[in-house]
Amino acid sequence: MVLIAESLDSLIDYKNDIRLIELFVESININEFGFITKKTKEGRPAYHPKDLLKLYIYGYLNSMRSSRVLEKECQRNIEVMWLMKQLTPDHNTISNFRRDNQKAIKKVFRMTVSIGKDFELIGGKLIAGDSTKLRAQNSKKNNFNAKKIDKHIAYIDAKLEEYNQALEQADEDQKQLLSKKIVKHQSRKGFYNDLSAQLESSGEVQISTSDPDSRQLITRNNITEVGYNIQTTVDDKHKLILDYKVTNSNDSKAMGMMLRRAEKIIGSNTFIGLYDKGYHTGSELATAINRGITTMVAIPEVSSSSMAPNPKYNVSQFKYDKEQNSYECPQGNKLTTNGRWYKKDRNAPRRKASKPIEVQHYKTNSCKGCPVLKECTKNTKGRVIERSQYQEYVDINRQNLEANAETYKKRQAIIEHTYGIIKRQWGFYFISTKRGIKRASSEVGLIMSVFNLRRIFNIVDNENLKEYFKKAIKRLKRLFSAFLPTQSLTKHYTCIFIKINLSQNFFPTLINL
Repeated sequence: MVLIAESLDSLIDYKNDIRLIELFVESININEFGFITKKTKEGRPAYHPKDLLKLYIYGYLNSMRSSRVLEKECQRNIEVMWLMKQLTPDHNTISNFRRDNQKAIKKVFRMTVSIGKDFELIGGKLIAGDSTKLRAQNSKKNNFNAKKIDKHIAYIDAKLEEYNQALEQADEDQKQLLSKKIVKHQSRKGFYNDLSAQLESSGEVQISTSDPDSRQLITRNNITEVGYNIQTTVDDKHKLILDYKVTNSNDSKAMGMMLRRAEKIIGSNTFIGLYDKGYHTGSELATAINRGITTMVAIPEVSSSSMAPNPKYNVSQFKYDKEQNSYECPQGNKLTTNGRWYKKDRNAPRRKASKPIEVQHYKTNSCKGCPVLKECTKNTKGRVIERSQYQEYVDINRQNLEANAETYKKRQAIIEHTYGIIKRQWGFYFISTKRGIKRASSEVGLIMSVFNLRRIFNIVDNENLKEYFKKAIKRLKRLFSAFLPTQSLTKHYTCIFIKINLSQNFFPTLINL
């Protein structure tokens, strides 16, 4: 029991993080960010986007993503009641805010990066990129490819044939039962035929029925999961996230895009980009190096089909002469090309709109009488070396790795730190929303935003951060006051309702507009 009722504000510690959340959101120019607000002449007014954003930031910082859980917290959590000014939006309102504001949430994330720059928390010299798979709200059972659909249709056809044969010899009761089974299987066959038609018309290789944009992706080794692939770029200095992008494809074509975006965010191309072997693609290396960005991408192991019977005669042991455009084998023989370019893309059947890779072939007549031919190649006609149009960039990347082996070792410590906190500590290993990549992007945007905010709250002094946000709020107020006409200010303000509950507070709390 308390003799004198306390205000909510007195129950919140002065250094509590929710005061920083309050100031951070209040410093946002809501019109510039483009938040969607419900507009209607009927019923109660819409909740202000800032209030719902505060609720989501608080929720994600405390591992609460469900709109129903956040709805309950508004009525029983003192911190949330203070932050929301005792507003109690229902779960539909809360959920719709996240669903409708994917672009605005991305700008909130960009603001966290901007704050990191202002406090010099971003070095901009060494970055690491990687991806992580987040499971979608779509089971493997509800994910289909052409092979899986054909298998289901073949099974149904076999069953229908079995039922039709049994129908000829069945009595009246059995006929009714078999007829029901036939109708059921015909309906299922129609469903799979529709899926097959959708696959063919879309040009995709997979289709998901619960979350249409999710795809079955390899998580590690041969383990797969239906979900999304989240590309992320992290700065080395304080492990702040610089950028993210939600995709439903693998890593092979992602590095160039992420490095271009990183260059724009950092404002220069003088940084080093660290990536694992999943990003080792010639065209992506060319994109980065041609922009003046130094890359260090791990080199995949040579496949068994590309290895020589004796490792001493692998391609890496052949010396390339750029001036002569020829190779010299370990036996001292010269391999030359006829100058023709051949199109080659092993992934063409699996990847639409894929630009084929061009290669040149290098051969020598000396292979016919070479004593080590069987150790060098399985081809009885002689050794053939394929040189891609991007081999020059692959060689530059190899040189960077060999010269900076210690720098590359930092990659895991930079990027895996981020995923460890998000997936293991916070439990955000899946996407809680469904029905499309845009909704998934909203979810990931909130996760990345609160990750950066948590880092900033932990690193920057509480008082300095408050002062920074207060200055931003003052600038925002001056900006809006410049657009308000001086003749009739009352037109720009609605009535202020002061809620007084004498059983809890002797003095009313003024609710900000």
